[in-house]
Amino acid sequence: MEVIFIKDLKNQGKKGEIKKVKDGYGENFLIKNGYAVIKNKDNLSKLEKENKAKAKEEQEKRKQAEKEKQELDSITLEFKVKTGESDRVFGSISIKQIKDALSEKGYKIEKSQIEITNAISSLGFHNIKINLYKNIYATIKVHVIK
Repeated sequence: MEVIFIKDLKNQGKKGEIKKVKDGYGENFLIKNGYAVIKNKDNLSKLEKENKAKAKEEQEKRKQAEKEKQELDSITLEFKVKTGESDRVFGSISIKQIKDALSEKGYKIEKSQIEITNAISSLGFHNIKINLYKNIYATIKVHVIK
């Protein structure tokens, strides 16, 4: 018996996957518990429609991320900090501060999307990567001034 998984099931199959299983296992466990449906023309056409819709949605998200990348690449955020002797900065610029500055400019960026490799604790320009979507990164400049 061949089934189409409609939910992920650990070590068995992922949603949308077509797999050959034993009849009893397919009917008594997978179908009965709502993990899969029998492979037939109707269910295959449903799967194709879902895959097309998912691909279209994926393409829209990618296009939106590319557009947002173009805008973010030209942004420079300025942060005024207190300094001590020989221009040593007290503390550092945090991810939350960067997120708040971006939301003031109208961008919805989550803290988990902002990647800081080295602490921003010196005066000058720093490049910060923002993960917008799969393999699409924007680079914004952070300018620390006293």
